[in-house]
Amino acid sequence: MSAPALIALAPASRDPRIARTLTALVSEVRAQRPDLRVERALLDPAATGARWARPELHSVLDRLVRGGHDEVVVVPIALVTSSEDDHHLAEAARVAAERHPGLRVRIAASIGLEACLLEALDERLREALRDARVRELDALVLAAPGSTDPLANQSVARLARLWGTHHRLPVSAAYAAGAPPATGEAVRAFRAEGRRHVAVASLFLTPGALTDRAAELAEEAGAVAVSGPLAAHPEVARVVLARYAVGAVELVPV
Repeated sequence: MSAPALIALAPASRDPRIARTLTALVSEVRAQRPDLRVERALLDPAATGARWARPELHSVLDRLVRGGHDEVVVVPIALVTSSEDDHHLAEAARVAAERHPGLRVRIAASIGLEACLLEALDERLREALRDARVRELDALVLAAPGSTDPLANQSVARLARLWGTHHRLPVSAAYAAGAPPATGEAVRAFRAEGRRHVAVASLFLTPGALTDRAAELAEEAGAVAVSGPLAAHPEVARVVLARYAVGAVELVPV
């Protein structure tokens, strides 16, 4: 019996960089697990009800069924999902089951804010520091998308504290939306304390409008370097595969 297929699922966007990043991440996942059938799909939350027949996700599922797959694990490519996101994903699984009797779809946990991602974060920041020829730091800002869910923002703050302890530097969490402080505010607060070498690490999976705005605000506030998103880093791919593994086990009949 073949292993369940894996679909890496990200929100649809008009920004082509998101699709390119997801494609690169899927390539990295395939490189780590060449025995698996791995696909990518973009999900448009605005397409509900009968319109689920048209989004890319269902085209991918149709292709997998034609290829003989009857089990699929969907891994949301997101650091944090909201209850609304979870509803859309559950609806996608329900409609898939209606379209393909016998197909079993498991929605796995999202990537989440795992401590192991700090390794990828450090690598991206080192790249930015090297490009900016920065050799000295006295403070760090961890820039994240932000959420209206305070628990999600608290998770970012906890990760920031862990990161700061590792580097023995003061760290502030900042958010692109949903909660204060914004990235520029966090940088200015450190500079008001007399810290002149403040770098910003981007806790984003893909480039996009939020990452662009966060970087712009940080640079305007005087950040010495701003890293790029985590993107298709091997550590991100390993977390995707870990989420897949849990979902695949949950498909096994008890």
